Amino acid sequence: MEKKMKNRRTATGRKAKNARSHTRAQRAVAKHAASKSQLQHVPWHTIPLEDLKPLLQRQFVVGQEIMLARVLLKKGCIVPEHSHHNEQLTYIVEGALKFWIDGREIVVHAGEVLCIPAHMPHKAEALEDTVDLDVFNPPRADWINKTDQYLRGEK
Repeated sequence: MEKKMKNRRTATGRKAKNARSHTRAQRAVAKHAASKSQLQHVPWHTIPLEDLKPLLQRQFVVGQEIMLARVLLKKGCIVPEHSHHNEQLTYIVEGALKFWIDGREIVVHAGEVLCIPAHMPHKAEALEDTVDLDVFNPPRADWINKTDQYLRGEK
């Protein structure tokens, strides 16, 4: 009985912490989206490349309820396993990414799309130099706020 109560308290604490974190993320996205709720025409070359680690760079554009990211991965780049509450569409423009997702290995080549449901853990490796377009709904607050530590490494 004592163990069951402790597990319940721990789970409740995790839920509360996740709810607070999620609320902060929603506020950040809402604040960003509110400032960008107008028509946008954005050439990629006008957005600075963000260096996350030696083999990984990205750019993104944020709308009110959606985000488009252009991710540049050099061959061998690993995106560590992670999950998020955002639904994700990944379209490979050039190259190929190998995903470990839902107990499977899936290679996504240029011209192919992968739809990743919210909360589904996934990991990826660039099999060659790759240009990837990722669409997120809602926008990724951790990317906007630069709190996405799982992606950041030594430069």
